[in-house]
Amino acid sequence: MTEGQLYVVSAPSGAGKTSLVKALCESMDKIVVSVSHTTRKPRKGEHDGQNYHFISTEMFRKMIINDELLEYAEVFGNFYGTSERWVREQQHKGNDIIFELDWQGAQQIRQHVPAAICIFILPPSQSALKMRLEARGTDDAEVIAHRMAKATSEISHYHEFDYIVVNNQFDTALADLQAIIRCQRLQCKNQRLNHAPLVKELLS
Repeated sequence: MTEGQLYVVSAPSGAGKTSLVKALCESMDKIVVSVSHTTRKPRKGEHDGQNYHFISTEMFRKMIINDELLEYAEVFGNFYGTSERWVREQQHKGNDIIFELDWQGAQQIRQHVPAAICIFILPPSQSALKMRLEARGTDDAEVIAHRMAKATSEISHYHEFDYIVVNNQFDTALADLQAIIRCQRLQCKNQRLNHAPLVKELLS
């Protein structure tokens, strides 16, 4: 059995990353989403251990000192990070792992795991992105303006990624993500391990 592949999916806020990743994991086997540790407070409907591991800033700093994090970053005044031990355990089980990170997190993952596959999701237009942010109904105009400005900065790093998926039609964007995963799984280096008995029999 091959070890799981690491994928990083990045997108500006409102591009539909979370919904796409959720649908991807529901439609394919042997793929899981990394549950990050964070110091921010849970939002309505979020559960510890499911959406995030909610911990104190002091505990997070201890994880940094003990070199327990594969990547971490500060976003909007809160810390987010991924447990390296959990990632390695999932890989050994043969599970592919998806990280939902910004471009800085993607860079950190690649520093530790150069073979990680990085995917950037683009919105179809600025107006569509703003409309999606407003439709959430969770942020005021000032916050939305800040997120729009940040989106421009994030999108400027698109060329650092291996794949680009435009989320105009949800089903099409999901199919594109599924195609990327299947393509990686079908590589010779993986198939020769997954089908070693078959290859041996055919060559005997």
